[in-house]
Amino acid sequence: MANNHSKRRSNGRWFLVIIILLVMAGASWALFKAIRPINQIDPSKLASVERGSIARSVVATGKIQPLTKVEVKSKASGIVKQLFVHYGDRVKPDQILAELDKEELQARVREARANLQAAQASQEAAQGAFARNQAEAAGPDLPFLKAAMERSRRMYDEGLIAKSVLEDDEKAYQLGLNKQTASIRDLVVKRAEILRAKAQVAQAQAVLERAEEDLRHSTITSSMEALVLSRNVEVGDAVSSILVLGSQATLIMTLGDVSDVYVLGKVDEADVAKIYIGQLARITVESFKGKKFEGKVTKISPLGVEKDNVTTFEVRVSIRNPGGELKANMTANAEIILEEKHDVLLIPETAVLYDKDRNTSVEIPDAKAAKGRRVQMVKLGISNGVKTEVVTGITVSDKVVLQ
Repeated sequence: MANNHSKRRSNGRWFLVIIILLVMAGASWALFKAIRPINQIDPSKLASVERGSIARSVVATGKIQPLTKVEVKSKASGIVKQLFVHYGDRVKPDQILAELDKEELQARVREARANLQAAQASQEAAQGAFARNQAEAAGPDLPFLKAAMERSRRMYDEGLIAKSVLEDDEKAYQLGLNKQTASIRDLVVKRAEILRAKAQVAQAQAVLERAEEDLRHSTITSSMEALVLSRNVEVGDAVSSILVLGSQATLIMTLGDVSDVYVLGKVDEADVAKIYIGQLARITVESFKGKKFEGKVTKISPLGVEKDNVTTFEVRVSIRNPGGELKANMTANAEIILEEKHDVLLIPETAVLYDKDRNTSVEIPDAKAAKGRRVQMVKLGISNGVKTEVVTGITVSDKVVLQ
């Protein structure tokens, strides 16, 4: 038992010695770190000076739009019977896009034609009645009736006929005069009836022409060579006429010429004075990362729009798109180039230091300097917000410290 007790005491001493040695080693390392000068720079804080191209630009964000876009609507109302194209199809001028059900429209044409024929018959009847009244108004029987009356008077005076015969001839002549007077008055009425009949014929003719035009418009064709951007109806859908509802009429399709597209973006009033027609622009879209499309400024709005105390101007950037890679309504960033330089020294914008006088400098690694870095004055050129051009002060072999 004495031996076991002695062994436990010996092990405890050794354990205590080890603990003391570990504490001393930790204290020595901490003291070394505290008194050693810090001149090591984290490699992630270093950036190389590189040679490349840089551009100062203004970015206008907007949607890709076809230079020419047409909304196809029908002049006739009806039910869609056939559709001949789908979105993505290319169409030519006068190519049939869709047809409406013609049965009701054809019935309207037949009805309108029958009404026209009825109106024409009424016109002919009115003209015939006018001609008859015109003849009666001329009184062709009056000379004979008058002569008969005068002969009867002579014969009565000579005692050759009875008074009743004379009275009959006088009555016949007076009736002829009355008939002529009435016919003259009726001429005005009959002439008005002819005018009314002519108006009814013209009205029926217009209704027939409109029905025939609706029948023709039930076949919907393309007005241009374009790409079908969207198809908004299906077979069996009801279509309303643009002549009746105007802009609220049913949209059947949208056509567009996407060989030329544009981006309509907004530019701050502080930058719009730097933009001019024909200025180079580079367009990027999310679908083609890393690819830039060339474009040019083609329109600058003369009228600014104020929103939330910020005034912006609309700027249109046009792009050639013969391959159709850029699709309508893609979100695009148009980078309008204000100034561009090639083969210049570039450093990250975050490496630049400014003093109170706005003098610029960078920190360069130097093992001999305090904290392992020294300040180097530089002259800067243009910046794009990420990288900046260095005109003088450093070389391509240097590295700079990121702040």
